[in-house]
Amino acid sequence: MAKVCDLCGKHAHVGNKISHAHNTTLRKWLPNLREVRALVDGQVKRIKVCAKCLKAGKVTKAPHKTRVKPPVEKTMRPAMDTPVVAAAAEMTSAV
Repeated sequence: MAKVCDLCGKHAHVGNKISHAHNTTLRKWLPNLREVRALVDGQVKRIKVCAKCLKAGKVTKAPHKTRVKPPVEKTMRPAMDTPVVAAAAEMTSAV
């Protein structure tokens, strides 16, 4: 499991940790990677992306499975000036 950003290629860097007594030991700096469901070439894939790429908007996130709603059919509503609607409005206001 490589710790590399799939977009920018950011990866782990190695250096020395230096104590107050100037003792040196090796250490690693890892990128801030997030696993994201993203649209890649029209398909939903899980990719590892660094937080900087996410914040910059370089990723198109895939819609959540439960949040995808089917298109709503528009129904015709009667206009208020039709005689049937006007009569119904008069009946309710008279009561």
